[in-house]
Formats: sequence, structure tokens, C-alpha cells
Amino acid sequence: MTSSDSGGRLGEEFFTPGTSSFTEFLAAHRPELLPTRRPFPDGVRAGADRFPHGTTVLALTYRDGVLIAGDRRATMGNLIAQRDLEKVHPADDHTAVAFAGSVGLALDMVKLYQVELAHFEKVEGIPMTLAAKANRLAGIIRQNLGQAMQGLAVVPLLAGYDPAAPEGGKGRIFGYDVAGGLYEKRGFHADGSGSPYARGALKKLFRAGMDRREAALAALQALYDAADDDSATGGPDIGRRIFPIVSVITEDGFERLPEEETEQLSREMVEARRSRPDGPNAAP
Repeated sequence: MTSSDSGGRLGEEFFTPGTSSFTEFLAAHRPELLPTRRPFPDGVRAGADRFPHGTTVLALTYRDGVLIAGDRRATMGNLIAQRDLEKVHPADDHTAVAFAGSVGLALDMVKLYQVELAHFEKVEGIPMTLAAKANRLAGIIRQNLGQAMQGLAVVPLLAGYDPAAPEGGKGRIFGYDVAGGLYEKRGFHADGSGSPYARGALKKLFRAGMDRREAALAALQALYDAADDDSATGGPDIGRRIFPIVSVITEDGFERLPEEETEQLSREMVEARRSRPDGPNAAP
């Protein structure tokens, strides 16, 4: 990002004190590079059948922090556009973001958000608080309102470990609407077209103080229920060995569960469903 007449050297804007927000810096000097500033021409609408869309994602708190997960399917109208899409990404060491909605735009927004957090920490010398991270993501979504109204909506889900929170509540979850509205969720939350079924399953299976294995199984059960009733959500694909992405965020940071662990839990769940197709009952 250099000035056209600078001979490849950084422009003076890079050496002028200003905001610690990379997004605001880009909006001031090169707004055309922002993924949220590229609306379609007037009268053109992006339908769900023109671009890949991704669903379903969810998060739930557990004993050591917070777990965030997503299925792997992207659809384009009635077609399966991709079977192994990654919808869960680390934002920094103690924060992760998952998305439902327009895939291409969502991936650009995730990359922008990752740079936003890293830029702030380099400029200020300290990381943002989790609440500030949630508000900063809301601002990025709000910039996308024009495209959302044209059919390219992105609905992220933010999960993080908050060391400043009281014991037992350090895992926190934030949901958003397409206009950038921010809502902290208690216990669990899901977004995407399969989210009503996933939330129904989590309402039945969630309990405070679960260990990592119990939380991962609850997430996989919820995604299975979502795939059972929502054609845009993909369940575990045993034949292709494609399984949901499950990640946890604890005091030690972000960790994606190994593929072997996710596969083992998925196979265990699918086998149990042979005798109980509707899944387990709520814990007493």
C-alpha cells in the first residue's frame, strides 16, 4: 500500500500518528481495499443461488473455557458448493470467530478482523479486552450493511476466553445481526440456517461444568440435529472422512481439536444414533 508517486516507498500516512484501528486507517486512505466497500451496482441483487453460503456454527461454554464449532457444507441455491469449508478461525490467541452467510465476503472479513486485532496490539502494546474485540467486530459488520441488503449477509459468531471475568464465566460468546447489533449469549448459541435445530439440541444437552469431551459431543450432537432437518447443513461424512470443525479456547489459548479426536467422537455419536435416531435425552 504505497503512494503512486512514492517510488515504492511508504507514504507519509504511515508515519503520521493516528488511530490504532487498521480498519479506520484503511477506510481513510485506501477505502477501495475494504471488502465491505464493494457493493453491487444499483438494482443488482446477489441471491443465495449465485454465491456459496455457509451454515451452521455454534458455541458453548464449558468447565475450562469456551468451545466453538461448525459444519463443513457450503450451498449455492439447491447445490452443494463445497463439502469441506472451514467456518471456524482463530482471531488471536484467545479469541475465535465462526461465520454463517456469504462465504467469500466472510473469509475476507475474518482476515480483516485478524489484522485489526494484531494491528491494535502492535500500536498500543497491549491486546484488546474481549469486550472491545466484540465491539470492533460489530463495527466491521456494520460497514457491510449495504452488501447485506443486496443479499451478501455475513453473520459471525465470536467466542473468547476472558481472564478478567469471574471464575466460572471466563468463556464468553457474542452473537450479531446483519446490521452489526451485538448480543452476549449465556451458555450457548448457534447461527445459520440450521441454528434453530442446533439451539434446540443444545438447550436439551447443555449443562454448566461440562468437561471438554462432553462439550464436544454436545456440539456434534447439535450439528447432527441441524443437518437432520436443514439441507444446507452437512452432517459427519463418514465415507469421505469429513467431520465438523471443533475448537476450544482456554487459559492456554486457542486449540483446534485434532482430526482424529473429532472423527472418533463423530463415529461414536453416529453409532449411538443407530439405536436412538433422535439423540440422547437431557441429563437428569
